[in-house]
Amino acid sequence: MLKIYNTLSKQKEVFHPINPNKVGMYVCGMTVYDYCHMGHARVLVMFDVITRHLRRHFPNVEYVRNITDIDDKIIKRAVENKEDIYSLTNRFIEAMHEDERALGVLAPDVEPRATDAIDQMFYMIETLIEKGIAYQGKSGDVYYSVRDFEGYGKLSGKNLDELEAGARVDIETDKRDPLDFVLWKMAKPSEPSWSSPWGDGRPGWHIECSAMSTHHLGNHFDIHGGGMDLTFPHHENEIAQSEGAHDCTFVNTWMHVGFVNIDNEKMSKSLNNFFTIRTVLESYDGETLRYFIMSSHYRSPLNFSDDNLDLAKSSLTRLYTAMRGLSASDAAMDEVSQRFDFEKRFNAALDDDFNTSIALSILFELAKLVNSEREKDIDQANALAQLLQKLGGYIGILQTDADSFLKHTPQGGTKKRGVDLADEDIDAKIKQRNEAKGNKDFALSDQIRDELIDLGVILEDSANGTSWRRG
Repeated sequence: MLKIYNTLSKQKEVFHPINPNKVGMYVCGMTVYDYCHMGHARVLVMFDVITRHLRRHFPNVEYVRNITDIDDKIIKRAVENKEDIYSLTNRFIEAMHEDERALGVLAPDVEPRATDAIDQMFYMIETLIEKGIAYQGKSGDVYYSVRDFEGYGKLSGKNLDELEAGARVDIETDKRDPLDFVLWKMAKPSEPSWSSPWGDGRPGWHIECSAMSTHHLGNHFDIHGGGMDLTFPHHENEIAQSEGAHDCTFVNTWMHVGFVNIDNEKMSKSLNNFFTIRTVLESYDGETLRYFIMSSHYRSPLNFSDDNLDLAKSSLTRLYTAMRGLSASDAAMDEVSQRFDFEKRFNAALDDDFNTSIALSILFELAKLVNSEREKDIDQANALAQLLQKLGGYIGILQTDADSFLKHTPQGGTKKRGVDLADEDIDAKIKQRNEAKGNKDFALSDQIRDELIDLGVILEDSANGTSWRRG
């Protein structure tokens, strides 16, 4: 029984899709004027995990994640770079796709761009004007009339009077109420624009997602997600627009991913404490970064630091080390799965609001059993290792060959130790060490071992010989 915490109701609810044969989920994607940062990484990875698990429950899940490719920040950056917005946005869209591939994130089923949905925005704005919930000001800008939507504030818990008291006064605006927000902006000189019933201009940010989500998933769909920072005003405004236009419930379940903190302070460009995904990938591999993101529950704050990333790398190494040199048939793995309750408990953790931290702890219990069985019952160890890989696959990890991962992935930190030492050089040093041990030259043997450790290579001696991994 899948339970999901619903931001709208402020509690976990059993998930009942509108149509069990086709679940619809929309997630607010990136505004593409710069490289994706760690906050984006968390949204990408966690909704990838959520989609993978939903697909194990339901035969058809349509995952829509949009791209905002027109807004004030994009226009400002294009002017600064002296390039057109399409060159800018296309460049950063490709960079985003590179980042998500590095993180093992599967592509969404649909990835609409705001600039391809202008007609859908026109239709929604016209509908809102006809219903008296939107109006055109003297400047030509079109606004949504917040006080004409009875349910405003139900997602965020905001009170209209309190919002008005804290509203910033803009003497240049022609809003009827300071809480009203823009649906269509009149074009300024040299800005990109589209012809509309209200004059040449461009859409407001909030209307983009309402138009794209309902166009692809219908006026009423199952799940809408994004970062916690979007709860207000963006998602609140989406509800107002969509329900105001269509006279029906917009979304049943609202999901929000928690903030990424740096030294326990929210990551923010204004604080100059944010990290791009590709900067982090210079020191850590993508699977380690994915593991780190999954190590905390998606709604909890995630504290970003080198120490926590090193811990994630060490944990992932332990799991791969348990799998090293072992494999089994699917039949043997299924037999072991029936004998133990690891898969049942793993699935139960994910069914409980996608609790990846508990799911990962179960993988470690399984890895511990693999290691204990390795010397006692190799067939059972093989089957358990296969089960470990299978469960890891459910959340997008442990799919690389264990030996390859351990040999070719640096430990991390600010310096990639050992990455310049070729595999054949390491193998040659191990051979030299083995010869020294055979000649009882233990001083030379220890010296070679210590040299390799200094280069970030860890040797592991066993009855079957010496194996190595990046340390």
